[in-house]
Amino acid sequence: MHHRAPTSASPSRRTLLAVTAAAAAAAVTGAVAPASAAPADRARTEERLRRIIGRMTLEEKVGQLFVTRVYGHSATAPDQADIDANLRELGVRTAAELVERYRVGGVIYFAWAHNTRSPHQIAELSRGIQEAALASRTPVPVLISTDQEHGIVCRVGAPATLLPGAMALGAGGSPGDARRAAAVAGAELAALGIRQNYAPVADVNVDPANPVIGVRSFGAVPDAVSRLVTAQIKGYQGAGVAATAKHFPGHGDTAVDSHYGLPVITHSRARWEELDAPPFRAAIAAGIDAIMTAHLVVPALDPSEDPATLSHPILTGVLREELGYDGVVVTDALDMQGVRTKYGDARVPVLALKAGVDQLLNPPKLDVAWNAVLAAVRSGELTEERIDTSVLRILRLKERRGLFAAPCADPAEVDRTVGTPRHLAEADRIAERTTTLLVNEGGFLPLRPAAHGRILVVGADPASPSGTTGPPTTVLGRALRELGFTPTVLSTGITPTAALIDAAVAAAGGQDAILVGTYNIGATSPQRTLVARLVATGVPVVTLAIRNPYDVARTTGQRAALAAYSWTDVELRAAVRVLAGRAAPRGRLPVPVPSADDPAVTLYPVGYGLSYA
Repeated sequence: MHHRAPTSASPSRRTLLAVTAAAAAAAVTGAVAPASAAPADRARTEERLRRIIGRMTLEEKVGQLFVTRVYGHSATAPDQADIDANLRELGVRTAAELVERYRVGGVIYFAWAHNTRSPHQIAELSRGIQEAALASRTPVPVLISTDQEHGIVCRVGAPATLLPGAMALGAGGSPGDARRAAAVAGAELAALGIRQNYAPVADVNVDPANPVIGVRSFGAVPDAVSRLVTAQIKGYQGAGVAATAKHFPGHGDTAVDSHYGLPVITHSRARWEELDAPPFRAAIAAGIDAIMTAHLVVPALDPSEDPATLSHPILTGVLREELGYDGVVVTDALDMQGVRTKYGDARVPVLALKAGVDQLLNPPKLDVAWNAVLAAVRSGELTEERIDTSVLRILRLKERRGLFAAPCADPAEVDRTVGTPRHLAEADRIAERTTTLLVNEGGFLPLRPAAHGRILVVGADPASPSGTTGPPTTVLGRALRELGFTPTVLSTGITPTAALIDAAVAAAGGQDAILVGTYNIGATSPQRTLVARLVATGVPVVTLAIRNPYDVARTTGQRAALAAYSWTDVELRAAVRVLAGRAAPRGRLPVPVPSADDPAVTLYPVGYGLSYA
C-alpha cells in the first residue's frame, strides 16, 4: 500500500517540528558525552543509548540497520518522476515516507537519484529527512552518507570544493595534504547534513588492469597507503564526518569489477597480511568509525568461497577477533552483482548480519531485505540480541559524530563553508603538488607562450566524474588560454575514429605543440594510433594521462609525458600550471608502471618523477 504524499510544510511548521523533534530526542538521550569524555560520562551515554534501544520495537531496530537510496531533491515534495521511481523501487513516494515506513537508520545520496543538485538544496533535503526521523515514535537521527572520495568518484559537485583523488594524493606523498583535503571535504559534507563518507579507500592497487579501484587507491605500497588512510581519517572525523575505510579485506589486486561479477583474490594468507591488511590495521588504530566490506572471494581467509560481505570467518574471525575492530561494519552496496551471484536477495542481508555486518547498504529491494531480516529474527535464525548489538554500534557512531546533539544542517553554515575561496585555494595548492612528470626529452618542458603559443589540445573527454565544468579538453584549453597560450581544442574521444584522427592531424598544421589527453590506453586502443600519427607530423607532442598513469607505457615518440590521475578541473588546471612552468612538477609515482610488452619489466618504479632543472 502506498502512502499519500504529505503536504509541504510551511517554514514555521517545519521550524516547530524541528524544535519539537530535537527536544524529543534530547528527552530520550539526555546530554551527549563527547568522545573524549571521562569514563563516567561515557558510561552514562552508553546507558542512554541502551535505553533508546530498549524503547524500540523490533521493526524500528531492523530499520536502523538499513541504509538506502531514495529519489528526489526534497524530502517531502520531489519531482513526479522521482515519486514514480520511489513507488516503483521502494513502495513509498518520498524520503519522509521512507523514514516513516521503514525507520531506516541511514540514507545514501547519489547524483543520479537527484539528491545533489545544489548545496542549499542538499542541506534542505537533509533537514527534511531528519525532521521525519525525529518526529517518529522513537526519535533517532538518520545517518546520511555518500561516496565523496574525490578524484573520479564524487556525488556532490561544483560549487562544492573538488579535491584531488587518492592516487593523486599518493603522488603528492604528503600526509598533511591528505589530512587537509579530508578536513575541507568533511567540513563541506557536514554543512550539507552528510555525516558519513564512504572514504578513504584503503585498497592497495597492485594490478594495473584493476577496473574498479585503480586511481581510487593511494598507491601500491602498503605503508604509504596506511599513512594516507590514517591522515584522511583524522581529517574527516575531525570535521564531524564518519570516515569509512573500504573495501575489506582488500580490493586492490583484481581484474574483475564487483559491480558486475564476483572477483577472486588468490593471495596467500601471508601475502594478504603483507599487502592488504596494513591499511586496515592502520585505520583501526586511528579510530575509524566504519569499515566497508568487499564483494569478493578470498579463499585463503575463507575456504567456503562466500564473498567477504557474507563471510563469518572474514568479518568476525579476521576483522573483529584478530584485528580487534568493534566499530560499524557496512556492506558495499547490496545491489552489486558480486554479492548476488551465490544467494538470493532475501538471503543476502540475513547472511551479512550473521557474518558480522551492522549496516546493510542499498539493497535492490528494501521491502524484501527488511522483511527477510524481520522473519529471520522471528524464526530464531537471528536473535534480537544480535540485532541490538549492531544497533548499539550504529547509535554510538551517531552520538560520536554529534547527530543527537545537532541533527539538522544549518543553512547559514552552507554559505560559510561550501566552496569558499579559502577551500578552493587549498584544493589548488594540494593539486599542484601531485602532477607527475614522467618524460621530458631534452628539457622540452616547461612550455612558454613566446615559444609555444599555439597549442592543439586533443584527446579523451570522459563524462565528468563529479559535476565539474568539463569536458577535459575544454578545461585544458581554458587553463592554457588563461596563461597566455592560444589553444585550439578538438575532442577526439576515448576511442577516436579514423576520421577524428585525420582531423587532428590536419589541425596540427601550424601549431607549436600538441597536448594529448589520454585515458586508460589498452593494447588495441586507437588512442595509440592518434598519438603515433600526431608524433609523425613533426609537431612536438606532450601526453597527459588523465586517469591511470600506466598510459605512458603505451605511447612512444612524445617529447614529454605527465600524469594527472583524474580529469576533475582541479587536477587538470594543476597539470597545465606544471606544463607552463607556473608550478614545479613535484608528484612521484605511487605505483610502478610496467612495460606494455612485458609486465615483469618495470619502466618507471614507485617514487619516479622528474623535476625541472
